[in-house]
Amino acid sequence: MAEKKKPNPIDIHVGSRVRLRRTMLGMSQEKLGEHLGITFQQIQKYEKGANRVGASRLQEIARVLNTPVSFFFEDSPGGTNNQEGFAETEAANYVVDFLSSSEGLQLNRSFVKIKDPKVRRKIVEMVRALSDEDE
Repeated sequence: MAEKKKPNPIDIHVGSRVRLRRTMLGMSQEKLGEHLGITFQQIQKYEKGANRVGASRLQEIARVLNTPVSFFFEDSPGGTNNQEGFAETEAANYVVDFLSSSEGLQLNRSFVKIKDPKVRRKIVEMVRALSDEDE
């Protein structure tokens, strides 16, 4: 019996960036699918990396999500878009993971609406205290 093929890390990365951009815009999988003429299930497969996004489809997704195609490849595994000597570790992907979560996106949207820098600083201090983070 044939072994189930694992998704390519680039396909997983591109899919996660599609999800990130879609959620940043507050767009549902269903709405993106409607714009592309495909089902939300197909969007799910793209976002999980289960199905590879073709070049023409990726260009169409970029148009609908109002972002350059290069956005989907930023910080991709094995990418060469980092400056020499400043390559980030995989641990730095926590930012993308955080912003891909609904809580992270909601928190970020609300936080940037706070105009008073003192209030923002206090919120950061409170979160640090709650997380037991040492500087």
